[in-house]
Amino acid sequence: MGAEDDDSLTGRVRRYTRVGTAVGGLAARLAGERYLGLKLDRGAHAAELRRALGGLKGPLMKVAQILSTIPEALPQEYVSELAQLQANAPAMGWPFVKRRMAAELGPQWQARYRSFEREAAAAASLGQVHRATGHDGRLLAAKLQYPDMASAVEADLRQLRLIFALYHRYDPTIDPRNVLLEIGDRLREELDYRLEARHIRLYRHMLAKEAGVQVPDVVEELTTGRLLTMTWLSGEPLLSCRADSQELRNRLAHNLFRAWYVPFYDYGVIHGDPHLGNYSIRPDRSVNLLDFGCLRIFPAKFVAGVIDLYNALERGDEALAVHAYETWGFTGLTKEVIETLNLWAAFVYAPLLEDRPRQIQEHESTGVYGREVAEKVARQLRERGGITPPREFVFMDRAAVGLGGVFLHLKAEINWHRLFHELVEGFDIKALERRQARALKAAGIGAT
Repeated sequence: MGAEDDDSLTGRVRRYTRVGTAVGGLAARLAGERYLGLKLDRGAHAAELRRALGGLKGPLMKVAQILSTIPEALPQEYVSELAQLQANAPAMGWPFVKRRMAAELGPQWQARYRSFEREAAAAASLGQVHRATGHDGRLLAAKLQYPDMASAVEADLRQLRLIFALYHRYDPTIDPRNVLLEIGDRLREELDYRLEARHIRLYRHMLAKEAGVQVPDVVEELTTGRLLTMTWLSGEPLLSCRADSQELRNRLAHNLFRAWYVPFYDYGVIHGDPHLGNYSIRPDRSVNLLDFGCLRIFPAKFVAGVIDLYNALERGDEALAVHAYETWGFTGLTKEVIETLNLWAAFVYAPLLEDRPRQIQEHESTGVYGREVAEKVARQLRERGGITPPREFVFMDRAAVGLGGVFLHLKAEINWHRLFHELVEGFDIKALERRQARALKAAGIGAT
């Protein structure tokens, strides 16, 4: 058994020591730059931090991926490095798998499957996936959680609070308290595989009529709080479509757009983790959704606020824009802050406002999608006293930025305006509330 298989107290202490050293180094160097006037080579230090975190399984790796897609959560140098943390950590070995599977399904667990592959098909930040075959002949994916993740989440969130507190002192433009609260709640939910099974049922309900999106089916009798067994969806990584024709890339982008935004505009649900490893693509360029741990369920009024802001930008209606921001939970909005928020909104909504086929972003850009606009917004907020983003905004914004980056990579040319209007035409807040209530009840999820 390798060192990373060690779930003993000693192993956990070793892990937390490594995390603490990395985070402590970040803290000391940011403080030195801010208060002592020391010059910090952020690029080199960010690479050092990424190397320290990259070998670790667990929630801090997941948090790093999240932070890399939230504009202005951390300095650009750190975003660039943390964005490289992909969900491909080395898998745990067979002795670990046998212990964990026996803990979940009992000592005769192998008899519950017709076959179960020893080598993991994929390893991620919180668990790993094994291919298996059910006694009914179906190909299955068994997602097994790493040990002691609950305590690891709490330990890593404490480290994250330290990072955020120090960075907020260094640059008080955006108060990250709500970002931290939202990330914490979503991470804790990701540890509950029975909840993820209910999320899958919810998505099968919401996307039942979407031919371009495939959702796995849960095998209930082989699922526990820390083991999720579902049907295997075969597909290729998204990056494999580079040589596709424009038509095929456009079809894939269309299916991705529908996969994320049909649930949002029809049911008030957003998939909060548009990470490349969370979906695969089929030969016809339909999309397999593979991970359902990170969902956000919004009240209907939040969805109405998204549509209100679109209408406000289209009509130049400042009062309606203010109403939309307040609906989302922004407070203390001065005229200057509203103008600054509108800069970001104008960027995000730009493709939806033009009734023509176009790329998601038409000017040349380097780095993370939307980064240049986010930096301009941050500078102006800094001059105008800063802001505290509401919790509900965190993963909605992340989905927009993450998907935008995917669409940019695909060089998709689509009439985003018409896609959007197909979804929101005849929007009725009461009808959304009824649909959401029915869908949540069918999936066994408590209402918002």
